[in-house]
Amino acid sequence: MRRLSLFALLAVVLAVVLAVPLRAQSTAHEKLAREVYKQLIEINTVDSVGSVTKAVEALAVRFKAAGFPDADIHVLIPTNAPTKGNLVVRYRGRGGVGAPKPLLLLAHLDVVAALRADWPRDPFTLNEENGFFLGRGTSDDKSMASIFATNLLWMKQEGVVPDRDIILALTADEEGGSSNGAHWIATEHKDLIDAEYAINEGGDGALINGKPVTNGVQAAEKVSVNFTFTALNSGGHSSMPRPDNAIYALTKALLKVSEFEFPVVLNPVTTAYLLQSSKAMPDPAVAAAMKAIVANPKDKKANAILAKDAFVHSVLRTTCVATRLAGGHANNALPQTATSNVNCRIEPTSTYEYVKSTLERVVGDTGVKITLIGNALKGVVGAPPSAVPAEFLGAVTAITKKMWGDIPVVPNMSTGATDGRYMREAGIPTFGVSGLFYEGEERNMHGRDEKIRVKSYYDGLAFLDQLVRTLTVKTKM
Repeated sequence: MRRLSLFALLAVVLAVVLAVPLRAQSTAHEKLAREVYKQLIEINTVDSVGSVTKAVEALAVRFKAAGFPDADIHVLIPTNAPTKGNLVVRYRGRGGVGAPKPLLLLAHLDVVAALRADWPRDPFTLNEENGFFLGRGTSDDKSMASIFATNLLWMKQEGVVPDRDIILALTADEEGGSSNGAHWIATEHKDLIDAEYAINEGGDGALINGKPVTNGVQAAEKVSVNFTFTALNSGGHSSMPRPDNAIYALTKALLKVSEFEFPVVLNPVTTAYLLQSSKAMPDPAVAAAMKAIVANPKDKKANAILAKDAFVHSVLRTTCVATRLAGGHANNALPQTATSNVNCRIEPTSTYEYVKSTLERVVGDTGVKITLIGNALKGVVGAPPSAVPAEFLGAVTAITKKMWGDIPVVPNMSTGATDGRYMREAGIPTFGVSGLFYEGEERNMHGRDEKIRVKSYYDGLAFLDQLVRTLTVKTKM
């Protein structure tokens, strides 16, 4: 554990002391947001044991009470998944000839599992401690879900009439499960969400020593794909070991994968990310390496410098890593089968076939068979990166400057997956931007004590409120 300097310690103490008075002065808008946020956090929406439908229905009640017509509130529940409900709400604009297509606001309500025994506090209670909100989903993704919902409720309360329709889609199973709501709605109910473009998670701001340094706009993302590595053997009695052991064969194959690095592959989004990020890098060597890798993706020296950062390393290439392992059937028998799951995060311009054939080449003659889970998938992995509209980027840049000063707005590609993929595949350009800022290890979205800064949450509320209004309210009342 790093020791805090006296100055840093005093800064932490001061932040804690000031946190309560600052929130005591919160606006009615912020109070509504906290109320909605708390309600969502305290509804268990874990895939296996929770109910997204319960959260959807609770929000539908709020929208109906706010005056949204029943015809514009759609609770969509798959017939084979009663707990995997989705909510689509349409905020009607002025319409008329020449009205632009709607703006779509997309967030997911499901969360990853949280075992109570692992947490020092109830993960399904909204806790506020030391300047942070803590609880499962506080960051991923009930922060944005509650902010989007609150801002539409607030606009309705103020009597705002946008020039274009605004559509809110809150969905299930983004984190996993068999009933991904974004994909299902885009396939079965696209008329309800069809839009010029969408705002989604995936783009956050970065803090260094508490100071905002960049604001991110996600315009592309990698795709998560799983392969099964299998080693088979005739087995035998453990008292007579042989060199041809299934577990050893699998181990050799996995070690080869661990030592292999896919080549650097850049696209317009990652190129822009590197060039813009280089302007905010405090380390001159890292900044220079970012520029060098853009100039020459085969630059070994630049690659070695950038590879020290796990995020940047992953942004530059497809990655594959072993995540699960099983083998053998008895303590006194040679293993007949050994298997491992290898999770790959693939560049959106790559193909499944290329990644599979590369892994087969890497494991060589170990005798391990590689199977793509969902082997009907073919061709290019994901939708191409979305070109960021000038109107959208201009609004994000102007509001960022107004709220946080002259910091760069950085296009980026998520190393993780979001539901933006399904929107892009449906022809709806999608951009991740939130106005939510994190520092270093605060990005623990799926971990114990998931959290977000209280100030960051309310800043995100204000940022997204201004952004949506800038993009949709052109006519003066």
